[in-house]
Amino acid sequence: MSDATQAATGAVASIWRYPVKSMMGEELNDARVSDHGLLGDRVYALLDGSDGKVATAKNPRKWPTLFAFRSTFIERSAGGAQASAVRITLPDGTVVTGDESDLNQLLSKAINREVTLVATERAHAGGAQSSVPASRTAKAEEYWPDIEGLDHRDTVTDFELPTGTFFDCATVHLLTTATLDRLRQFYPQGRFEVQRFRPNIVVKLVELQQTFPEDSWIGHTLAVGDEVRLNVTGPCGRCVMTTLAQGDLPADRGILRTAVQHNRANVGVYAAVVRGGTIRRGDQVRVSAI
Repeated sequence: MSDATQAATGAVASIWRYPVKSMMGEELNDARVSDHGLLGDRVYALLDGSDGKVATAKNPRKWPTLFAFRSTFIERSAGGAQASAVRITLPDGTVVTGDESDLNQLLSKAINREVTLVATERAHAGGAQSSVPASRTAKAEEYWPDIEGLDHRDTVTDFELPTGTFFDCATVHLLTTATLDRLRQFYPQGRFEVQRFRPNIVVKLVELQQTFPEDSWIGHTLAVGDEVRLNVTGPCGRCVMTTLAQGDLPADRGILRTAVQHNRANVGVYAAVVRGGTIRRGDQVRVSAI
């Protein structure tokens, strides 16, 4: 069955990117997608001045305030002095940009730890004073809360990020509104909002086919709009980040506990880009066998 004749599985309900790893991101009406994922997504990170590890909200004991920062990606013309840049809003409301000479001092003071803003090589023109080589594998830490069913309990482990990137696993993360609705049914007092799960693409289905419908996409090609094609590679295992307070969302370990109990801690799926292009809110989403 060709892409043109496939029935729509759903439609793009929202699009998100997170320019600086583990900071709050931005909702978009459209986005360009390449082999590297959404343009501007996770192209920056903070490096710990003491050990060189990437700052991540996966270890909230070490980085308790990352969700109080917000980042946006500034796209500029290719002919300009910079192809792109990042804007960061600090917890006190101060706004700084990636090309400020004292940026690292401002960030370090705000986070109460010596840090350096770095970029992937493909985003180095965006104002960060240093970049991570494409051949380098960055490292980070993850705290595992004491919840039965997780691989570890009440401990911190190290993990490596995909070489040359600041992604935890894959370049694109998808989530359906049906999965959030189902989790709310399992745990009505929990606030299962999109922001807790940090997806790139949220899909609203035409009809509900199973409890966690994204899981059936694994091993298939997902067509998003007329151009973009994604290979859905595996489930997205959740971590302590989903339990943290952010904005008006309270801290709630029941969020992760519910995911563990009902879907082996998986919420959403990861994907690799087969064909790039532009995606837009409202685009049809279709699934086919590879």
